[in-house]
Amino acid sequence: MTDSTSPETTDQEWDEETDVIVVGFGFAGGAAAISAHDEGSDVLIVEKMPHPGGISICSAGGVRISRDPDGTFEYLKATNAGTTPDDVLRRFADGMAEVEDFIRELADVNGATVINRAGLGNYPLPGRNSFAFVMIEDIPGVDIDETYPYVRSLGAGSRLFKVVEDNVKHRRIPVYTSCRAHRLVTGPDRTVQGLVVERDGEKRRIRARRGVVLACGGFEADPSMQMQYWQGQPVFATAFRGNTGDGIRMAQDVGADLWHMWHYHGTYGFKHTDPDYPFGIRTKRLPDWFPVAEGEETVEWDSGFAGDRAVRMPWILLDRDGGRFMNEYEPYMQDTGHRPMQRFRPETQDYPALPGWFVFDEEGRKTFPVGQPLYNEEGVDFRWSQDNQAEVQLGILKAAGSLAELAAALSVDEAVLSATLERYNGYCTAGEDGAFGRPASSMMPVATPPFYYATAWPLVSNTQGGPVHDSRQRILDVFGDPIPRLYAAGELGSVFGHLYIGGGNLSECFVGGRAAGAGVAGEEAL
Repeated sequence: MTDSTSPETTDQEWDEETDVIVVGFGFAGGAAAISAHDEGSDVLIVEKMPHPGGISICSAGGVRISRDPDGTFEYLKATNAGTTPDDVLRRFADGMAEVEDFIRELADVNGATVINRAGLGNYPLPGRNSFAFVMIEDIPGVDIDETYPYVRSLGAGSRLFKVVEDNVKHRRIPVYTSCRAHRLVTGPDRTVQGLVVERDGEKRRIRARRGVVLACGGFEADPSMQMQYWQGQPVFATAFRGNTGDGIRMAQDVGADLWHMWHYHGTYGFKHTDPDYPFGIRTKRLPDWFPVAEGEETVEWDSGFAGDRAVRMPWILLDRDGGRFMNEYEPYMQDTGHRPMQRFRPETQDYPALPGWFVFDEEGRKTFPVGQPLYNEEGVDFRWSQDNQAEVQLGILKAAGSLAELAAALSVDEAVLSATLERYNGYCTAGEDGAFGRPASSMMPVATPPFYYATAWPLVSNTQGGPVHDSRQRILDVFGDPIPRLYAAGELGSVFGHLYIGGGNLSECFVGGRAAGAGVAGEEAL
């Protein structure tokens, strides 16, 4: 049985049939499957990993919603910098105003408690006041750690996935796990007719009478694609090994155009000393902040946004010459923290901060855990210690008893390192970072030995690039025409092309998943 696309479908044999195939079972795949089912279609979900959840299950679980779609649209336009058409952003903004009702409907299946929290947009741009979050606070009788023992999430992501999974089960939508999608099958007019999958070591052809939804994520776990689309290498995935660009390749195979391939949601962090540990380890998630102009009124929000009041961050980052090179606490550090590390130095043909050095002192060690592991992976069990001492024992963090010892460990000139720390500590005393504009409330001196250090790497939480889609989630070819009966949802070809908004991909999973599911269910059956 071949897995190639074919110009003929008339005489092809199929191993099984359904109306709609959804590829990938995270939030987007679940929402698409639920929507297609509720529109009257028979649906099959295929998921290549042993367990569903994808990277969705590792998230903080706060789905970004809109309280004012017009304001949300203005904000999205500003943050996408012309990379995404207005009609796509408009539909997304309108969908964000509807998604809370959908989440609450889903929560009825297991009696989950849904809460609403305020939250500004991450950047001080028009429309930043139009947003809020919705999340699952509790599910009666469910111990989420026992339900998903192979998952470490940021919070409510696992609870939200439990709600989605229970809705899929309630509808008796079949799910094939350990079932990898290989290639789409098309007809002579390029209409998507089905999918070739591999399950239990056997290739099978599944007919999709109405169409296929690709909801199988991006390429954060595929170094070969990163090499072609991103500047600095390597970049390590933080949570999930399943997103290797399968959907992107399948869409390209039938003529899809691509967008936003350079853009990924990421930060900086550590590599474990155990070579079998499969992920990079993020730095601790700290509250976001934004600059406030003199005299501007600010409002505190439950989500942690509070004008320029960033919390204390005990570390600084150094390049391999021993100097600071960035604001270590950018307004949304977990989105753009990786970008300064990827500066290329043409005169020496290297990346001076890739990897960089993560440095703090004894007082900083006592502040809070500096790392935050996340994963959806069987056989992994790692939790960062409260006082960072276990990580020193593991060698993820290393200690130096003096400035001279630290300089030797970092292979930098002691005089340069001394000047760097003296300058930074002076900024701490003055209450102003004169070099990179780090918020004053975040600054802590690095002065009390022993000093601690680690190699710092860029990390990717999830990618935004993939096949272009229209406002109806139909995948478009290089000429802007829809590829018949092929839809995208979620992280696969995200609308975010320049700056991200926290919780935005989660909202996109539900908004886009619902639209894709309804759209494909509305196709005339072959």
